[in-house]
Amino acid sequence: MSNGFAQLQAQFLRLRSNKLFEGFVISVIVLSALVVGAKTYDNVSRFEHILVVLDAAVTLFFLVEIAIRMAAEPRFRDFFKSGWNIFDLVIVLASIIPIDSTDTVLIARLLRVFRALRLVSMIPELRVLLNALVVAIPRMGYVALLMFIIFYIYAAVGSFVFEGVDDFLWGNISLAMLTLFRIATFEDWTDVMYDTMELYPYSWIYYVTFIFLTAFIFLNMMIGIVLEVMQSESEKFKAENGEDPAQEQQALQQELVRMREQLNRVEALLQEQSRKA
Repeated sequence: MSNGFAQLQAQFLRLRSNKLFEGFVISVIVLSALVVGAKTYDNVSRFEHILVVLDAAVTLFFLVEIAIRMAAEPRFRDFFKSGWNIFDLVIVLASIIPIDSTDTVLIARLLRVFRALRLVSMIPELRVLLNALVVAIPRMGYVALLMFIIFYIYAAVGSFVFEGVDDFLWGNISLAMLTLFRIATFEDWTDVMYDTMELYPYSWIYYVTFIFLTAFIFLNMMIGIVLEVMQSESEKFKAENGEDPAQEQQALQQELVRMREQLNRVEALLQEQSRKA
């Protein structure tokens, strides 16, 4: 009995690791997203029965697929050690909620939309990106806090100085912060600046310094944090998959050295031909 289960478990493990099976699962996830999107159109009522059948088939397939992944684990509790497995299990179980009941139709449809997020758990590169985003959020929070302080100071100054120009844009500090957010996203910010310059000709200094701080300095700080974390997460992912980043970098350096030597030989040949000419 135990040998039979062990053989079955080994088959499930091979199936779970099979690239064709993973590709088929990804295709079903995409199909699930397309089915949810198709239901948003008004002229698909004649295909309603087909869409219901497809939705039920996708839900059944997800249940079978998650059961295979559970059975492939040497120990059942090992399945729950991965946050991505728990994430997939929650989405699959949420898909079981019936969509025909009027009380749960909205919740069921919303939960089915989130099935597209399973692409993140199935594609390793997307997992690296999401992990990098989660790790970078705390560090980005300090930059966002500093940006909020700058926004608050500039909003206070703008509401005090420009209130008489346009009360709708600068009437209070909340409206002023919304206006500054509009300026930071470059949404017709020159119109706001020209309006205040009619009364305060040197008010352009206020806008230029604000844009310089927010759109250039803080934005580049955010990008720098994300790139640093992404590089760290990528190296960690390669290490977990048996790839050595140091060896990869060394191989790249050796390739650059070979390319440089070839360029030197080509340059020497060109110089020799030019002397002969």
